[in-house]
Amino acid sequence: MYTHGHHESVLRSHRWRTAANSAGYLLPDLAAGMSVLDVGCGPGTITADLAELVAPGRVTALERTGPALDLARAEVRRRGLDNVDFVVDDVQHLRFGDDSFDVVHAHQVLQHVADPVLALREMRRVCRRGGIVAARDADYAAFAWYPQLPELDEWLALYRAAARANGGEPDAGRRLLAWARAAGFTDITPSASVWCHAEPADRRYWGGMWAERIVASDLAHQLVDSGAATRADLDRIAAAWRAWTDDEDGWLSLLHGEIRCRA
Repeated sequence: MYTHGHHESVLRSHRWRTAANSAGYLLPDLAAGMSVLDVGCGPGTITADLAELVAPGRVTALERTGPALDLARAEVRRRGLDNVDFVVDDVQHLRFGDDSFDVVHAHQVLQHVADPVLALREMRRVCRRGGIVAARDADYAAFAWYPQLPELDEWLALYRAAARANGGEPDAGRRLLAWARAAGFTDITPSASVWCHAEPADRRYWGGMWAERIVASDLAHQLVDSGAATRADLDRIAAAWRAWTDDEDGWLSLLHGEIRCRA
């Protein structure tokens, strides 16, 4: 189960992502003419960037459902690209044959799947010999912010519990290397990078997004329906996000683990 859902506040967060701010560790490996599988493409902003970088090569955008994939279709159409294919599939049981792609990429995906090692094995199988399997995932326990509002500690605890209840691992970033080794990779380049939200526009983006997301997304419904939080609790957390957004000293760093694996 995808913990965040597809509320507009969630999609607004995903549309902020680009290849530059979310896949910088992979970009030196890309070249014109390559074939790329983009697993969990979301609204397609990273996918479209990758398609521009490897053209005339092709990118295959993959999502679990047709409606989710339609979001990427719309972004690709908006940008006038003609080198993107679309497929509904499950990263744990890919339909593609062996050695189908030069690069297989997944951003913020492995934290949500039930068996990330199996997913990486499948990503390796469909990647050609010598190609690159790349993954980047957040590590929620390593997020840091100031001011240290207690409601934001509450937000983090609630999110991590909900993600695990859905079969995911919110602290995936630190586990990527171990998962890749368990999947059989031996040539692995691990790294880490951060998003930092401290400028006023960045705080408005992140804090405003979470102030809405914590009360209106699928996560909010799950927390209330499971009894983990009340609507009043979520309203308090939303107010804290707005207070953080408005604080001139507000600062937030989001750590991500990354792996580049030679297939």
